[in-house]
Amino acid sequence: MPTIPHDVPAADALGSITWTERTGGVLTARECASLATPLLREELRIAAGLLAMLIRRHAGRHRVVDPAHLAPPDSSMAREAADAARDLLSPALLNHSRRAFAWGAAIAELQHLTYDRELLYVASMLHDTGLPSPVPHVDFTVRSARIAREFLDRHGVPADRRELVADAIAVHHTPEVGLEFGSEAFLLSAGAGVDVFGLRGDHLPDAIRRAVIREYPRLGFKREFSGLWRAEARQVPHGRAWFLHRFAMTDLTMRLAPFRG
Repeated sequence: MPTIPHDVPAADALGSITWTERTGGVLTARECASLATPLLREELRIAAGLLAMLIRRHAGRHRVVDPAHLAPPDSSMAREAADAARDLLSPALLNHSRRAFAWGAAIAELQHLTYDRELLYVASMLHDTGLPSPVPHVDFTVRSARIAREFLDRHGVPADRRELVADAIAVHHTPEVGLEFGSEAFLLSAGAGVDVFGLRGDHLPDAIRRAVIREYPRLGFKREFSGLWRAEARQVPHGRAWFLHRFAMTDLTMRLAPFRG
């Protein structure tokens, strides 16, 4: 099992729910500079992964993941999280949320990670619920985290576990989220990164990629999500969506992701 780094981030670390609520998700010039190297590393990983898949030399072709491990948790809370997401998201975003969980669960199996399946599922289903209604100068994850907290509170989940989910949602679109943020935050970020940009897609078995897309079709996700991302970048100048749109050329990176639609 991978060792979790000792340099656990402070509660107010860039991308955390505390930082995001305090700042609205708006980056200072110094914070933008601090994200440049992590972003470059991720962009290089995406490019290398796409090339490896193109020439069929990607690591995932030799790996095995049990499809049963990618199924949603069989619990009333998980089913109600899916219902809540269905009420708030378009079909394309709903299926993205489902795939984000599946990709995250696959990465967890490949890396032998221990995590809370229910909490990762709730975080996955609700992580983008704030995106369709952008608010000026407030990162969309603040709204998504609030929805997730209220949902978990209604289900009697303790405050520390609610904050774990809120933190995972807040940090998930920061470049290079590591295990130091916790397994659930890492897996949500990794799962969303596979689906949006193809990051770590080359780590997954071909059969798993096909099965997940077959189960949860993309329904024109790239076009819809690109539009929502641009709207978020306009509403929150110098936020993380703006940073990625400007410096990672997200429209192009999304189009190049190894999925149709």
